[in-house]
Amino acid sequence: YCSNLFGLSLLLVLLLFDKNNSEASCPARCQCFTPAQVLCADERMSSLPKNVSRQVKEFILMTSSVSYLFINTLQESPQLTTLILLNNALRSIHVHALDHLTELQELEISGNPMLEHLFLGTFSKQSNLTKLLLNFNRFRTVLPGMFDSLKQLHTLQMKGNLISQLPPLIFLHLPNLHLRNMFQNISQLAELNLEGNQITELSENVFSGLAKLQVLNLRGNLLTTFSDEVLGSDPLNLKELNLKGNRLTEVTSLSRLTSLTDLILSSNQLFSLPEDAFKNLTNLETVDLSENQLSSLPETIFHQLFNIKAIHLNKNNLSKVEANLFQDQMLIQQLYLSDNQLETLPFGLMDTFVLQHIVRLHGNPWKCDCHMWYMHDWVLKYSQDIEMLDNLLCDSPDFLRRHTVISVAKDQLVCQISEDHLPDLSRCVLHASGDTMTIKCRVTKCSPLTVKVQFQEDGGSLWEHVIKNQGSESSNCSNETTTGNPFE
Repeated sequence: YCSNLFGLSLLLVLLLFDKNNSEASCPARCQCFTPAQVLCADERMSSLPKNVSRQVKEFILMTSSVSYLFINTLQESPQLTTLILLNNALRSIHVHALDHLTELQELEISGNPMLEHLFLGTFSKQSNLTKLLLNFNRFRTVLPGMFDSLKQLHTLQMKGNLISQLPPLIFLHLPNLHLRNMFQNISQLAELNLEGNQITELSENVFSGLAKLQVLNLRGNLLTTFSDEVLGSDPLNLKELNLKGNRLTEVTSLSRLTSLTDLILSSNQLFSLPEDAFKNLTNLETVDLSENQLSSLPETIFHQLFNIKAIHLNKNNLSKVEANLFQDQMLIQQLYLSDNQLETLPFGLMDTFVLQHIVRLHGNPWKCDCHMWYMHDWVLKYSQDIEMLDNLLCDSPDFLRRHTVISVAKDQLVCQISEDHLPDLSRCVLHASGDTMTIKCRVTKCSPLTVKVQFQEDGGSLWEHVIKNQGSESSNCSNETTTGNPFE
């Protein structure tokens, strides 16, 4: 027991000594969580501390008043592997300010509302950099060759800037006088985030050379059109393409993006899509077309796309969908058709689904008549799979308006015959006796005979009853009388 107590006391003394030693070498107005980590977050700090230990590998500067990084600002910390400059007052960074930081693997310069540009060559010594975050500054463009030295770069983010264009192929003075793309020298890049800028147009081949690119985020820009031509000749590895919140009115060829699994086209201005919009995208798992202006979809637009698990079509103007639209989506798990202009669903639309799925159908002007029989049966059978079931409401006819679809009896789903199509009733006789009403009609029948009888109550409710007479099969027609009790 005594030896254990002595060992525990010794460990505590060593920990306290290490903490005190770390604090003793920690720069003023900073926190040192370990000898290798320094965090400085003080609005009064106008320059970087000079006495940073050579043990420090990770340096974070936040919410300071530092405005400039000079040529000698970081020269005493060549050992840094992570440098994060977040939400400061930076106005300018000297072109050679980072030259001494040759070991950097992660660099973030974000949240500087007065930082409008970086000089060409700023990252010329960062050949080990794998992650570069340049978010929420005021950059308006990217200089050709800015990232040429970043051979190991894996993630590049430039979201929340004011970038309005990316230059196309750039001439470089090479012995063979070839053209190279601005991203060609960072061929290891797997993720490119340009969200929240003001990009209006992407030149052909602008992302050429990014052979390992898997994620391209262009969300929240001002693009009006998009084609796979921006990715150059070999865009074979791209898995996620996010174009949400642009101004897209058309999407042309995407057929070469054969590895794509997630395609986000929501919150744009798409009125229609070509039949071959997703041709060859056989690895697609998620297609988000929500919040557009689509009024219809080609019947074969999803054909041969057997791996799709989620289709989001909510918040469009769809007034109808074709019966075979989802015939190849056996593995679907999410289908959002809410907030459109649908009145009914065609017979068999969702019969191919084999896995448990989540469906949204609310927010449509459902017409609860005889054309809803298929959908009504499906809703009753799979009610546990329907989100916001209580908001799945009839819009017409008037006597069922605001009724939930699931609460309506099937014999209320009837279609009222217009006067123009009423049959000749001259052969029918009505007898009423107390609460009993008898209707006798003589019709020419070729068996079998089916008689549909509708009853309309004072409140407008319609009820329908079907009487079937299974007569003998005969090619000869004869006059017969069929009777039946519609309330049996």
